[in-house]
Amino acid sequence: MDIKIKITDREGVSHAVLAPTDMAMNLMEVVRSYELAPEGTIGVCGGMAMCASCQCYILSNTDLPEILDDEEAMLSEAFYVKDNSRLGCQIQITPEMDGLEVELAPES
Repeated sequence: MDIKIKITDREGVSHAVLAPTDMAMNLMEVVRSYELAPEGTIGVCGGMAMCASCQCYILSNTDLPEILDDEEAMLSEAFYVKDNSRLGCQIQITPEMDGLEVELAPES
């Protein structure tokens, strides 16, 4: 099953995309698959929470998995962090996330 996600890219353009919930994808991989960020500017560490290139701001009131220590530590060192910052690589796509709205953080 696919869910709808609204992703605002770094140019401020909003994209309504469909994300599969049955492929164990995370938000960073969805952004990459739709090429919403230039190659080499997102998911630099391969989704290991070791860089903050996939940082995004959660704009909707969507239930998301809790922030784990690795993600929290990375966000504490990242640029442009806000209260609603998350790492896209740490957000697995699930059916409960239908309607999720995010904005990609500026490139640091």
